[in-house]
Amino acid sequence: MVTTDTIPVREDEQIDAERVADFLRGKLPGSEQPLTVRQFGGGAANLTYHLDYGSHEYVLRRPPLGPVAPSAHDMARESKVLSALWRAYPYAPRAFLFSDDASIVGAPFFVMERRHGVVVRKGIPDFYAIFPDAPRRMSEALVDALADLHAVDYSAIGLADLGKPAGFIRRQIEGWWRRWQATELPENPAMSAVHDWLLANQPAEGPASLIHNDYKLDNVMLAAGDPGRLVAIFDWDMSTLGDPLSDLGALLAYWSQPDDPPHFQALAMMPIQPGFLRREELVARYAARSGRDVSNIAFYHSLSLYRVVVIIAQIYVRFVRGQTQDERFAAFGPVIPATAQAALDVAMGV
Repeated sequence: MVTTDTIPVREDEQIDAERVADFLRGKLPGSEQPLTVRQFGGGAANLTYHLDYGSHEYVLRRPPLGPVAPSAHDMARESKVLSALWRAYPYAPRAFLFSDDASIVGAPFFVMERRHGVVVRKGIPDFYAIFPDAPRRMSEALVDALADLHAVDYSAIGLADLGKPAGFIRRQIEGWWRRWQATELPENPAMSAVHDWLLANQPAEGPASLIHNDYKLDNVMLAAGDPGRLVAIFDWDMSTLGDPLSDLGALLAYWSQPDDPPHFQALAMMPIQPGFLRREELVARYAARSGRDVSNIAFYHSLSLYRVVVIIAQIYVRFVRGQTQDERFAAFGPVIPATAQAALDVAMGV
């Protein structure tokens, strides 16, 4: 079946459907049937494919083309998390199978459950027009699901070895700095200033939780008939054990408001329009649902913007080096300094 959320596979991102079918045959229900492969075209990093067997559908995920940073785009990690988390957290799609055999699709990959719904990106779908409060419903559902994720007992589902919570924040600061330097982009004074400020203002460590580590509106799927009901949360390849407020900071970093200055709006991964909760309302709702102290949230917001600079830079450099031909990534160049300035503004309280 051809679904509206998929596209024909991009020319430079083709996979060998026959080889995939041969490998999966007998390993998944329905996999004896003929296989059709299409692509989910919305993401900007990992490549995600729709596997259609007619009676059964699945999703295959693999890393982006070209060299990737060590520990980034970790399909084994994402598969491990989703193999366990779906039992305790309804928004986690179930992972069925992982393979590190790069001869099949060119990289390690895993196959997971297919869910149906709506991913909201730059605009609100027309069919949500019957819900005048759709932006607020989305906002509240997003925050509530995040607080609920941080309440999951990760030890009880077998994920106690997923990460090392001690020293998490410092590793984030220094790890993303190394990745920034590895891009070999021109020196950026704002990034250097943010790096130094983060090191000097690290908060005291509190209890760790399972964190998503890339939490934002376009990484969730909503019900087509209800903008306030989540169907799934995607992109768990960076999930780990760490400071839960780093997830809230990530949500703030990608959040956009109509009155934001242009260098904040340059990062918009969501509709920029009235009706969504403001950042301070997101923080207040999270605090009320989770019971956590959020008084130092500016640190986590700045840290997340700093990290986003590096993520964008890594994607942009892959385009510049010809490792991907996806023309969407050409526009990331000017967003890099804009986001670095946003991180510095938050750090300085501007």
